[in-house]
Amino acid sequence: MTPPTQVSAEVLEKLIVGFHGRELPDELRDLLAQGLGGVILFSRNFRGAAELKSLTAEIHRAAGQPVLIGIDQEGGTRFSLPEPFTQWASPEELGKLDDEELVERQAAALAHELRSVGCNLDFAPMLDLHSHPNSPVTLGRSFGSHPQKVSRLGAAFARGLAKEGILACAKHFPGHGDATVDPHLDLPIFRGDLKRLIATELVPFMELISAKVPMIMTAHIFLPEIDAKLPASLSRKILRGILRDANFYGVILADDLGMGAIAKLRAPAEAAVLTFQAGSDMALICHDWNLVAPTIERLSSARAQGEFDQDEWKASQRRIKRMRQKLLSAKKPIPGTDVVGCAEHHAIVEKIRSRLNGKLAQS
Repeated sequence: MTPPTQVSAEVLEKLIVGFHGRELPDELRDLLAQGLGGVILFSRNFRGAAELKSLTAEIHRAAGQPVLIGIDQEGGTRFSLPEPFTQWASPEELGKLDDEELVERQAAALAHELRSVGCNLDFAPMLDLHSHPNSPVTLGRSFGSHPQKVSRLGAAFARGLAKEGILACAKHFPGHGDATVDPHLDLPIFRGDLKRLIATELVPFMELISAKVPMIMTAHIFLPEIDAKLPASLSRKILRGILRDANFYGVILADDLGMGAIAKLRAPAEAAVLTFQAGSDMALICHDWNLVAPTIERLSSARAQGEFDQDEWKASQRRIKRMRQKLLSAKKPIPGTDVVGCAEHHAIVEKIRSRLNGKLAQS
C-alpha cells in the first residue's frame, strides 16, 4: 500500500519504520523528505559494513534533516549485527562478570562501529530482569535477575553509547522478564502489583531515568493489577501515571505495533492512536510495510478530529525535537568502516571472555 502523497510532518515525526530489501523504497524516501521520524534497520537490509554505510547515507540525504536511524545491537547472538561486525559478549555474559568498566568499554566500542556505518540510535540496553528461567524475551539478553546489578550494568552500557554519540533506548518498560509468553507472538501477562514493580522491575528504569537516558521503549505486556483493560504500551495509567510521573523527560517509544501481542488486540493503526493518547511520543512499525499507510491515515484523521490533547501533543513534539537535536550536537568525526570487527574490538571481547572463564573456573 502506498502512503498518502502529502502528510503532516507532525504526524510522520512520530513514526520509526522498517522495510524489506537492500534498497531504499521510493515510498520511504518520500516519507523521509516529508519529516518521518526515523528508520529501523535489520540485517535483511544490507550485506557488510560498506553497504550499510551507503544505505544510511542515502537515508540521511532523503531526510535532509536530523533523522533517527536505529538498530538492535545488544551483544550476544540475538538481536545483534552479523559479521564482519564484532561479535560482542552477550548481556548475560556481562552480567555474570559484573564489571561496569568492561560493560561501558564494550558499549563504547560497539557504538564506535555503529557510528562508522551511519547509525545513531541503539535499541539497548535491555533492562528486563531475567526473573523467570523460561522467559523467551530475556534468555541470553538480560544482565541478570538482580535489580541493582541490572541497574548498574544498564547504566554503564548507556554511558558507553553516549561516549560515542549514539542514543540509547532503554527497554522494555515496565519489564517482562517474569512472563513466559513471547510478545512477538501473543500478549504476556504480569500478575504483580505496583508495590512489586517498584521494588523490582522498575528499579533499573529509575536508574536510567536518573541518568537521563534519552529514550525508553515500552513493553507489550498486560498488568491487570495496575490496568485491567489495556496492555502497558496502550495504558495511560502506566505510561503517564508511572513512567512520565517518575520525572522521565525523554522520548517514550512504543515497541513494534505489528507484534502479535498488540495486533491480536487492536489494528496497528488504532493501536498507534491509543499509544499516543496513553503517553508514547513515537512508535515502531518494523516488519510489515502494508501497515504504514493505514497508520499514517488514521493518525492524520485522529489529529484533525481532535482525538489528541493539544498540550500533550505539543509537549511530545518538543521532546522529539530535543532528542533529534542531540544528533546535531555530536561533534565526533565519523570513523571509517575499518573499525568494524577490528583487532582492538576483538581484544575487548577476548578479555571479557577470558575473565569470565576464569571467574567460572573459580566458582
